[in-house]
Amino acid sequence: MLFLHRSALPALCLSLLFTSVLPVQAEDAPSPAVEKPAERQALPERSQQEASALERQVPLQEQQQLQAGSESFLALWKPANSAEAEGVVILIPGAGENADWPQAIAPLRRKLPDAAWGTLSLSLPDVSVDTLPPRLIEPPKAAVDTSSKEGSTAAKPVEQAASAEAEGTDPAVVPGADEQDKTDAKRIFDRIDAAVAFAQTQSARSVVLLGHGTGAWWAARYLSEKQPSQVQRLVMVAGKTPAARQPDLQQLAPVLKVPTADVFYQEDAQDRKNAQERRQAAKRSKNDSYKQVSLTVLPGNSAAEQEQLYRRVRGWLSPQGGAD
Repeated sequence: MLFLHRSALPALCLSLLFTSVLPVQAEDAPSPAVEKPAERQALPERSQQEASALERQVPLQEQQQLQAGSESFLALWKPANSAEAEGVVILIPGAGENADWPQAIAPLRRKLPDAAWGTLSLSLPDVSVDTLPPRLIEPPKAAVDTSSKEGSTAAKPVEQAASAEAEGTDPAVVPGADEQDKTDAKRIFDRIDAAVAFAQTQSARSVVLLGHGTGAWWAARYLSEKQPSQVQRLVMVAGKTPAARQPDLQQLAPVLKVPTADVFYQEDAQDRKNAQERRQAAKRSKNDSYKQVSLTVLPGNSAAEQEQLYRRVRGWLSPQGGAD
């Protein structure tokens, strides 16, 4: 028989007690809560960031918050420095530019008020279709091994590109690009609509759209599709068709029903070729209200180059005569 010393009994009882209780506590203990990952907020558009920066830099009296659908956006306004204003020029910057871009946009928005024209420079939203990858280019035939499975697979994109080329479509355009194009166009057109409405509140006798780079294409497309009676003229400066967009500026500009000044720089061979094609198309359409203005790039003298642009635009806008 096993005899326990009296002093050992308390320790034995405690041991038995913890042995019976601990498993129950382990079963009853709640499982640790799983924390949900925090949702990341969408980053603001690049254009919104640039507009915010302009709000800190541009005098408050030049800033206008306009409403386009459900969006508000920044526009920069300068009234004409004349008791008898000619009208309002709405400036539309190109891709990657803002409402105070140093090429074309800022110089014209500051100088045209001295020629009796008010200026309203717009901030455009980001657009996504412009960033599509370029068209696939067929590699040298010797590089394609049709005898192997890998060579056959690699040749498929080339065949698709060739087929798309024949059909006049672009294999780089991803599914949904057409819908995205419509969304982009609506956002931009809504902003131009808001700018035109603002110009009318200023009792503008004439409203002119002036687009720089791809902004010229958006202005031309707006006039082609909407044909607003409130806009009387268009100025395109170094006009360019955005990537993956249709129709091309070569098709749009020569047939517009408003007087158009097509300002281009003659140093670039492709720009000269495109300008010649637009001029020839305008002649075929018997569009006598389409005029071209050829300018010269002045390397190292940006101020003189911008002054040259201002004088030619001012001359074309002047009711006394237009530029050749």
